[in-house]
Amino acid sequence: MRSRLRAALSFLSERTIVSLIYLCGISSIIFVFGIIFFVAREGYPFLRDAFTAKGFLLSEEWFPTSSLNKRYGTLAQMAGTLSVTVMAMLVAVPFGLGSAFFLSNFCGKKMREVLKVFVELLAAVPSVIWGFIGLMVMNPLIMKLTGAPMGLNLLNAGIVVGLMSVPIVVSIAEDAIRAVPDGYIEAAQALGATKWQTLRRVIIPAAKNGLLAAVLLGVGRAVGETMAVLMCTGHANNIPFDGEFPFLHALQSVRTLTATIAAELGEAPRLDSLADGSFPPEARHYQALFVIGIVLFIVTFVINLTADLVVKGIRRRR
Repeated sequence: MRSRLRAALSFLSERTIVSLIYLCGISSIIFVFGIIFFVAREGYPFLRDAFTAKGFLLSEEWFPTSSLNKRYGTLAQMAGTLSVTVMAMLVAVPFGLGSAFFLSNFCGKKMREVLKVFVELLAAVPSVIWGFIGLMVMNPLIMKLTGAPMGLNLLNAGIVVGLMSVPIVVSIAEDAIRAVPDGYIEAAQALGATKWQTLRRVIIPAAKNGLLAAVLLGVGRAVGETMAVLMCTGHANNIPFDGEFPFLHALQSVRTLTATIAAELGEAPRLDSLADGSFPPEARHYQALFVIGIVLFIVTFVINLTADLVVKGIRRRR
């Protein structure tokens, strides 16, 4: 009797543990769909009543609080997001990939463990601390070196966000390099190749898809950054591109999509619908910020999906 009771309790406990693990596994899916539902619900009235592709995506006029003519153009903000991401990748890609190459091929075991700890600590620094660094260190330094009237600009944000993206690039790139079969490296060494030749002729071609995935995840990190860019860009609604060389004005203040949401969502009034189901004009500002969130969600989803497909493609080839 006791043995049967123990077997029944063991079975129930096992089923309970399996159910909890299953629930934890599908919780991420539930959370993602919950986020989609929440953001879409809040932004749908704007999409239904006030959204036009020309006015929202192709206009740089963002005046949501104007009493005469409210305009919700996000072109300048999208250009600012793109420019900060490009500038950040100019910093993160060489530093991140270079660090990954050094850790995986040119570094001793003890030094590798120490450096990996510092890379992980770099990832643990809060974004607001990076914003303080950009505000208090990079700002006067850029003004001194370039003669710019203000150091809160695209260059400042690009450097800070690039350094923030380095840890994820290092981590994914190092995993991709370590996934290269040992036989490739041993064959190159047997032919007399040096470490640099092995890296350039064997490891990088074999791990190129994984390195691309690392860069794409770094791009996703840069696109989604909020607090640091809010503190470092100057938050000015400008398009930093020009038809003349240089095409990207690194010393110009910009504004990003994420920073716009962070700066304005707390002040935008959330109003209920009227009796006929419509919303007052003052509610459009709040709803437009959620539409910006939808745009960001789509962009980051595409970037992360692309990186995931690249990684899965690597595994299939092996």
